[in-house]
Amino acid sequence: MHALRPALLLLALAIPPAQAQTPIHHCIGADGHPVFTDQPCASLHATPAPAAAGTQAAPSLRPPAVTCAANLEQLRQATIDAFANGDANRLAGLMLWSGYRERTAVADIEALAARMRRPLLTIEIPAAASSAPPPASAGAPAQLIVRTLGDDGGSAETRFTIERYAGCLWLRQD
Repeated sequence: MHALRPALLLLALAIPPAQAQTPIHHCIGADGHPVFTDQPCASLHATPAPAAAGTQAAPSLRPPAVTCAANLEQLRQATIDAFANGDANRLAGLMLWSGYRERTAVADIEALAARMRRPLLTIEIPAAASSAPPPASAGAPAQLIVRTLGDDGGSAETRFTIERYAGCLWLRQD
């Protein structure tokens, strides 16, 4: 029995230890939601989540992202939320991209990001359109109008047509 112990000890030392697992990073994504990944947070354009100090983290103050606006006011509020957070991806998530080429879509998202760096003045849906969801009964499509501070100190206007698709309301840049 005593001869067996050194043999077992030598066998245990001969087996290589298991490799350490890849660490899991807890990040906060651009949309404000938690992300768990094996990649560093910076590689996902996310920020590291604060370390837990024995208590549960405070809930996010950001409203959840709307992925399917059911009515005009919800679409308007989701647009305001995207501007309030300076989140061009969140605004792009409210847009209908069918028929766009990849380069055109990327260029439009970059233009949206530049527009979102300017102070927001108003986001409105003209009264004629707000009385009925698209398609508007008058024949003209509903619009959402975003006004930001312009280069000259005045206002710059961007108009989006509102379209209904798959039961949701979407923005399409004019």
